Amino acid sequence: MEPIKQNNIGNVPRGDNRNRMGGRGGRGGRGPRRGGHSGDAKSEFEQKVIDIARVTRVTKGGKRFSFRATIVIGDGKGRVGIGINKGRDVAQSVQKAFNRAKKNLITIPIVKGTIPYQVEAKYNSAVVLLKPTIGGVKAGGPVRVVAKLLGITALTGKLIERTNNKINIAMATIEALKKLKIKSEKLKV
Repeated sequence: MEPIKQNNIGNVPRGDNRNRMGGRGGRGGRGPRRGGHSGDAKSEFEQKVIDIARVTRVTKGGKRFSFRATIVIGDGKGRVGIGINKGRDVAQSVQKAFNRAKKNLITIPIVKGTIPYQVEAKYNSAVVLLKPTIGGVKAGGPVRVVAKLLGITALTGKLIERTNNKINIAMATIEALKKLKIKSEKLKV
């Protein structure tokens, strides 16, 4: 056997032309990426992360950790959506939750920067009361986030049955907003 000739990079044999990163200039891939989004594309929706939690699934081999993200998206013109999803890391879970929120978009009627009338809704342990008002958004936490992304400039939000679960509060707010219907002019028969 003849000895392997060494080059000056280290222990890589001279006959091997590929580098250690996969042979494509250090990128590690086999070619250009397909799909995905380019960094310069601007989304029409604003997004706000409400909650990020590390969740654990216990299996026979041990514990598996993942992240659950809850985000609200809105265009500021009457459309809003909420998305909850899990991923291996925070960035992946936020992206998956954003895609889920785009599928859950609802359109809400806004009259002069506020809602047309008072509504109340319950979701699990959270009960939310929303009232039309003038002079700014008087609400806290997830109710304020949903109202801001929706484009509402004047609203009073009250938690009737209070809970510390932000997801339930946000979902109760969405349920209350779904009850809003704009009254159209009656058709003459």
